[in-house]
Amino acid sequence: MQFSAKRLFDRVTGLVFAVMLLFLTIGIIMGTGHLFTLLFEMARSGEIARGYLDIISEVLSLFVLIELSRSLAEYFRVNRLRLTFIVDAAIVFVLREIMIELFEHKLVVDRTYALSTLLFVLGALRIGSVLVYQRGLSIGNRDADGA
Repeated sequence: MQFSAKRLFDRVTGLVFAVMLLFLTIGIIMGTGHLFTLLFEMARSGEIARGYLDIISEVLSLFVLIELSRSLAEYFRVNRLRLTFIVDAAIVFVLREIMIELFEHKLVVDRTYALSTLLFVLGALRIGSVLVYQRGLSIGNRDADGA
């Protein structure tokens, strides 16, 4: 039995990602439960406007957690993180911030420009990562056909 640093690294990384995925899953379950709690409190108190903002914030936070968990789940399938899912989570997070500020009427012009630029860069990065991924697949298919 030989010691392999790469094999040890792969196992430790897999274990760390499994624990992270477990915590994200627990967070999604707890967030969903909290969402129902907010819904019942909103129905009981009658403060529809404020409760609506809280529910929107919670739903958008859950979207971010779901995108991050998709990225980690994909790691177990291909043993690498795909940039597409990480960028998707970042885009959802920025959109979450914009929507929350928009609903609370706290959207400042300078911040809007900054977040718009960030969204543009993240969108370009996502398009680029998809193109590189598809190009890698087509090169892999060509190599398999030619071999």
